[in-house]
Amino acid sequence: MYDYRDVKGKKIMVVGLGRTGVALSRFLVSKGAEVTISDHKSKAELVNYLEQIEDLEINYDLGGHTPKLFLQQNLIILSPGVSPNLKIFEYAKSRGALVTGEFEFAAAWIDEPVIAVTGTNGKSTVCELIQHMLSESGITNWLGGNYGRPLSEYLVLPEKPQIVVAEVSSFQLEHCEQFTPKNIIFTNLAENHLDRYRSMEEYVNAKRKIFRNTNQGTTSVLNADDNAVVELARDPAVQRGRIFYFSRKPSLESQIMNIGGCVLIKDELRVRRGPEIEYFSLTKVKVRGYHQRENLMAATLVALECGASREAVQKVMDNYKGMAHRLEYVRKVGGVEFFNDSKATNVHAVMRALDCFEENVILIMGGKDTSLNYEPLIDRIKRKVKTLILVGEAKEHINRDIGDHSETYLIGTFEEAVLIAYQKSRIGNYVLLSPGASSFDIFDSYVERGNYFKELVNKFK
Repeated sequence: MYDYRDVKGKKIMVVGLGRTGVALSRFLVSKGAEVTISDHKSKAELVNYLEQIEDLEINYDLGGHTPKLFLQQNLIILSPGVSPNLKIFEYAKSRGALVTGEFEFAAAWIDEPVIAVTGTNGKSTVCELIQHMLSESGITNWLGGNYGRPLSEYLVLPEKPQIVVAEVSSFQLEHCEQFTPKNIIFTNLAENHLDRYRSMEEYVNAKRKIFRNTNQGTTSVLNADDNAVVELARDPAVQRGRIFYFSRKPSLESQIMNIGGCVLIKDELRVRRGPEIEYFSLTKVKVRGYHQRENLMAATLVALECGASREAVQKVMDNYKGMAHRLEYVRKVGGVEFFNDSKATNVHAVMRALDCFEENVILIMGGKDTSLNYEPLIDRIKRKVKTLILVGEAKEHINRDIGDHSETYLIGTFEEAVLIAYQKSRIGNYVLLSPGASSFDIFDSYVERGNYFKELVNKFK
């Protein structure tokens, strides 16, 4: 087992200089490591990040990756967005270099208990709910990982909180060998990132690594309504710890109450973690969709496990308005309601968004083509979508899969797509941006895409 805390005087290469690379480099230098940053982008392209670390003594390998430099390192750390399948890494490993990911490295330095939240969809919402529930209970915490802030930023905090809440993507889990969270939430599992993974099986294998080091002190919270997640629970690694299930199906109430977990019965959550059953009302919940009930169940189980009070959990349930860019209500114009679901970057997320509407949806989809299969959307497109507006790199692909099942338009620019969606709408319709694709063909992030959508919508009169 490699000691990631042994960095003083060691030659360490950081691959990928975004926000993660900046945080990681600053931490490593503070610990006495000899740091080299390697990035395929040029100095001009990285100027904003380079300015943030210009006060540090760092070596640079920019505009490409120099093989001989990789062989001179004691440790090579990859930022999450860097694919581990590049030939340069295979070359380095074949000659004895140790390659790991930023998340795995940073986690080794964290002594506080970690709540790790993974799954295909719902991760960020669950993390945010947990954070609110803990904070409302007076439990100090820090939220990061795949959620905006890299784990490396936690390492330089002057004062540490009681609990770390970490959203964990499959990219971050690829390198995890020693990561040992105290609590695990697995929200759901569906096809995703097939531009990075050669098969669904490869994607699932990355996800299952979150259970690699479970022990008797680990509590895993799993979605009983997701067959793929239930299948993962049969892994012997998962069985080493305690397992709670959550479900929207009243038929599973007796089973779940017997083994521990949470079940939705009409407008009530019933939770059992020990001898007693706790009850939570959903009558004041403001967020739309049954998937949000799933998110509430998962967050509630873990928050209570970590010491949150019943009163605090109920208060958060009553007041939580949802995340920006996740089925976010924008405004109503001329009897038409606009919703920003820019964070929906895969098919499963679009399905969940459409489940929140009965009909009369003008749906805007498209973005970077990541080779997903959109055919599972066909039934919902037929029943709920009045007009389908396609834009971006993936528009032809999406059109081939589902374009025949609705009035469909392929549009050249994002601005035109939003305008035409409005023009095609009528009183009582819903315009929904739920792309089913990542933003990187046009935008730098789903946040930028969502903000631009809101900016365009707010100009309508």
